[in-house]
Amino acid sequence: MAVKLLLSPMILVVLLDVVSNMMTPTTQNTSPQAPRSFTIRPIGKVHKSESATTIEIDGKYEHALWGLDEFSHVWVFWWFDRNDTPSKRRTLVVHPRGDARNPLTGVFATRSPARPNLIALTLCEVLAVEQNKIRVADIDAFDGTPVIDVKPYLPQCDRAENVRLPSWIRRSVRD
Repeated sequence: MAVKLLLSPMILVVLLDVVSNMMTPTTQNTSPQAPRSFTIRPIGKVHKSESATTIEIDGKYEHALWGLDEFSHVWVFWWFDRNDTPSKRRTLVVHPRGDARNPLTGVFATRSPARPNLIALTLCEVLAVEQNKIRVADIDAFDGTPVIDVKPYLPQCDRAENVRLPSWIRRSVRD
């Protein structure tokens, strides 16, 4: 079922203002050569208990969840906040999965939580969307972890064919 959403000019201005406040460049120099930095603000947080795992979105972003209940899965982008130290941000090479049997590998070729920008993502099965909460089957984040974005899983875009993996991953799957 398709839903047509008609927005008044005032609501559209408010929505655009909310979106523009989510990610604001901290420098005004727009030269392509100039280094830029950004401030990323959480849009919500993870809640985990014995009985449920929920992504609670800040109430001001509740309308951004409209239609999400029609998807079976979402990508949840979150911040490795418990690893946010200068030394972990300087880490560039690790033994994947903390296993010394794995070769030293650049963090961009791993899922290591130690990295320059502590962004993580998890594909989550959506169980329900209620008001500003997304109930999911599970997420590999801690209770209270900041969530920075949510995007629907699209099977026609979010999969790859002819995948190549390093030997340490194939070995660790067998172990």
